[in-house]
Amino acid sequence: MMEALGYFFTSWLDIKMLLLTAAGTFAGIYIGAIPGLSVTMAVSILISFTFKWQVNEALALISGIYLGGVYGGSRSAILLNIPGAPSAIATGLDGYPLAKRGEAGQAIGLTTVVSVYGGFIGILVLAVAAPLVSELALKFGPREYLLLALWGILLVGSLSGESLSKGIFSGALGALIACVGLDPMTGENRLTFGSMQLSAGISYIAAMIGFFGVAEVIAQIHEMHLTAIKQNVSKIIPSWGLVRKYLPLATRTSTIGVVVGALPGAGGDIAALMAYDHAKRTVKNPSRPFGEGAYEGLVAPESANNAAVGGAYVPMLTLGIPGDAVTAVIIGALYIHGLKPGPMLMIETPHLFWFIVGSLTLANLFLLVFGLTGIKIFAKIVETPKPLLLPLILVLSAVGAYAINNNPVDVYWMLGFGVLGYFLKMYGFQVGPVILGMILGPLMDRSYRQAMISAGDNPVQFATEFFTTPLSAVIVFLLFLTLFTQTKLYTSWRDKRAAAKA
Repeated sequence: MMEALGYFFTSWLDIKMLLLTAAGTFAGIYIGAIPGLSVTMAVSILISFTFKWQVNEALALISGIYLGGVYGGSRSAILLNIPGAPSAIATGLDGYPLAKRGEAGQAIGLTTVVSVYGGFIGILVLAVAAPLVSELALKFGPREYLLLALWGILLVGSLSGESLSKGIFSGALGALIACVGLDPMTGENRLTFGSMQLSAGISYIAAMIGFFGVAEVIAQIHEMHLTAIKQNVSKIIPSWGLVRKYLPLATRTSTIGVVVGALPGAGGDIAALMAYDHAKRTVKNPSRPFGEGAYEGLVAPESANNAAVGGAYVPMLTLGIPGDAVTAVIIGALYIHGLKPGPMLMIETPHLFWFIVGSLTLANLFLLVFGLTGIKIFAKIVETPKPLLLPLILVLSAVGAYAINNNPVDVYWMLGFGVLGYFLKMYGFQVGPVILGMILGPLMDRSYRQAMISAGDNPVQFATEFFTTPLSAVIVFLLFLTLFTQTKLYTSWRDKRAAAKA
């Protein structure tokens, strides 16, 4: 036990690694806040500079960037309605309305605290229950991932006002866009119409920047005459009473984040979506209606996506399977440094496991410090006059889209999706489900093929296996439950019950 504690505090007691963790966290926050500059991209670039470093120094820096980057996406989501990362899409649904009310400082302060809380829960699970969670993740096969993706498409109905049909349409549109490019199994072109540019597919980052950034710029043109709202940043650190009020919700959604984060390929974006849906279904008296500035709409996704970081490390360290795109890059870094992630890692190099847990804990503490500073400068962005702010957003969006692949075509896609997103919003369609559909589409496509092959290309066996496998049957039940809770029969019964209690 004492030996494990010594490994845990290695990065705390070594000044060089302490500074590397702090620098990584700080950089991650501000990289994550810039649309198009994802945490995956930041870690990928960083890896090339750490080949000759000691493995502990490289992992200390990566831990900071990972945690900081996941949190950083919330800032631009709250202030500009442009998520810095897909995991912050749900955050913008209530964060941006809060900024429009002048409460950006309070929103970012609360987001920081619950993100740190969720991060600690994820790290605690990583330290204590890694083998147990990894066993659960290992039981997920192609059928379960297909159902999980379908469930995610249905869950977007909760992000689309009262219309489940519009949510499903938006999610299906995103899944259709994700099909553009080379077929992952046959290598054939799909929906490319003979264009070589489309063979590589369409970047969901470019689409995200267009749907949120450019569409918002177009929408804001109608409000050029309005005076910018003065943000209240006098009270950034939330009161203990406010934090305590939301701790039960943050605990539940952090648990969701850990479990989903431990599912290979799922990640913080799906965790945030499920957490937001959970909050919307279980919170009876939100501070405001969801979508209009409910603090619960901030607490749920932000605690979940940071908790998913600890969850994503679980299958990486115990099974050698990446939990998300970032841990896939980290696995590459470990191999470069002569390590083999998997069941033997914790046996052969236990010091590495506890060092990672210690570095993540230290990075989470730095996240609290850096997350609660610089908010006044960030808040000034919202107070900038629109004739100056809107062109600046458009330029930053174009730079972010171009930076993905250094390809001007991504900028054209960004502009096109921005126009499409504007018209979708005009007719009451949410654009968040489109992006989530683009993210879930490849998972659904790949899992369907694999499940069908495992069933011997027999449609009857393929269908029956969804009900004969216990884990699949549970997800099918949840899927139908989601559909039922969106029907008029259920909503009218719920409203009558609420009226009777009142």
